[in-house]
Amino acid sequence: MKLAIFDVDGTISDSQTHITHAMGLGFEAAGQAAPAASAVLQIVGLSLPVAVARLAPDLDGDTQARIVEGYKQSYMSARAADPAPLYPGAAELLHRLAKRDDLLLAVATGKSRRGLRALIEHHGLEGIFVSLQTADDHPSKPHPSMIATALAESGVGAGDAVMIGDTSYDIEMGRAAGVSTIGVRWGYHPAVELEAAGAHRMVDDFGALETALFDEWGMRA
Repeated sequence: MKLAIFDVDGTISDSQTHITHAMGLGFEAAGQAAPAASAVLQIVGLSLPVAVARLAPDLDGDTQARIVEGYKQSYMSARAADPAPLYPGAAELLHRLAKRDDLLLAVATGKSRRGLRALIEHHGLEGIFVSLQTADDHPSKPHPSMIATALAESGVGAGDAVMIGDTSYDIEMGRAAGVSTIGVRWGYHPAVELEAAGAHRMVDDFGALETALFDEWGMRA
C-alpha cells in the first residue's frame, strides 16, 4: 500500500484571497499596517502563530496574539460567506485516486482542524482521506510530526509515501520525514524555492501529478 499526503492551501484549494484579506484585517484590528500580499503568501503553510511572528518579528507577543485572533475571526467570516474554491481538477483527481485499492490519501496542512473539516464538507471530500493532520496537533511545518503521524495512522512506511505541496515548507517537511516529495507549480511559492528545498519532482497540473504518482511507484494507471 502507498500513501499520498497532500497539503491544502495552494495545493488543493486556492485560498489566497481569503488568507491575504484575513491577515490584513488581523493586522488592522491590532492597530498595525497590513503586510503586502506577496509577504503573506510566503508564510502560507506555517502554523498561524509562527506565520504572524515571521511577518511581524518586531511586535511584542501580545500584539502578535491579537493579530492571530483577528485573522481567525476574519477568515471564519470570509469562509462562511464564500468558501475557498478548489483548483480545477483537484476534486476529480482526489476522487479517482481514492477509488484505488493500492493507494491511501492523507492531508498535512497548516490549517486548523475546524477549517479543514469545513473545506472537506463544503467540497464533498468526506471519506477521501484516511488521515487528517492539522496545525492544531503538531509543531509548524517543516517539522516532520504531521507526516510521521500520517504514516503511523495509515500503517505505511516512509519509503512508500510521498508529500505533495506548493511551498518550500512542504518539501522540507517531507524530506525531514524521509518521504519522497512532489512540488506543484500552481501554488504560492515560486518553483525555484521548491527545487532549492529538494523537491524530488515538480509538476505543472493535476494530470502531471497523477502521472508522477504512478511513475513514483511503478503503479498501473
